[in-house]
Amino acid sequence: MRPSKRNFNQIRPVSIETNIIKNAEGSCKIKCGNTEVICTATVEENVPPFMRKSGLGWVTAEYGMLPRSTNYRMKRESSKGKQGGRTLEIQRLIGRCLRTCVDRLLLGERQIIIDCDVIQADGGTRCAAITGGWVALKLAANFLKKNHLIKENPIINNVAAISCGIFNGSAILDLDYDEDSNIDSDANFVLNQKNEIIEIQVTAEKEAFSFQQFEELFELSRLGINELISCQKEALKNELIS
Repeated sequence: MRPSKRNFNQIRPVSIETNIIKNAEGSCKIKCGNTEVICTATVEENVPPFMRKSGLGWVTAEYGMLPRSTNYRMKRESSKGKQGGRTLEIQRLIGRCLRTCVDRLLLGERQIIIDCDVIQADGGTRCAAITGGWVALKLAANFLKKNHLIKENPIINNVAAISCGIFNGSAILDLDYDEDSNIDSDANFVLNQKNEIIEIQVTAEKEAFSFQQFEELFELSRLGINELISCQKEALKNELIS
C-alpha cells in the first residue's frame, strides 16, 4: 500500500477555478490534492529582442513558491538577490512545454507570460503549474480572439503534466510529498491530448529501474494526463472556445 492509501493508478482530487485574478488576461487556481498553484497569463504587445521582426509570438513563464507554501518558511528569492537553480529549471520547463501547444504565427508578434505561484506545496508543483498554466494560456488566447486582436485561436493542443514513481518495486501515479520523498525512482511526464511526448524527466533516486518499469510509468502517466485534460476541459466549458 502506498503512503497516501490511494490505488496505484489513482490521481489526487483535482479542481481548477478560472478567472480568479480580474486584472489578468487569463488566470486560474489549480488544486491537486494539497498542492495549490495560482497561474496567471499576461499578454504583452512585444516580444524578446531575438524574436523581433520574425512575425512569431512567444510564450514564457515564471515560477515561484510563497514563503509558507511548505512546512517551514522559505526566504523569498528576491531577498537573496537571485533565483535558485531549481526555480530557473522549472520555469524554463513550463515555458518550453507550453510553447509546444501554440501556433506562434497565429499569435502574432506578441508574447504571453505565464506566472505560476505555488501557495501550498505537497508534491508535483511543477506538474500542477504546467497543467494550470495551460488553462491560463488558453484563457489569454480566448481574450485575444474575443477582442479581435487575432483572427484565429493559436492554441492547437491541450498540455498537462503528472508525476509517477517506483515505490517498493511498484509503479504509482501522482506523487504527494511523502511519496516523492521516499520514492525509489521519480519521473515527470508532460504530454499533449494526442498522448504525444513533450518532455520526460526521470531519475533513479535509490536504485536503477528496468525499461519494463519505465513503460509502466509511461502508461500510468497517459492515464493521469487524460484525466487532467478532462479537468481542463471541464473548467473551460463555459468559456469562449474557438
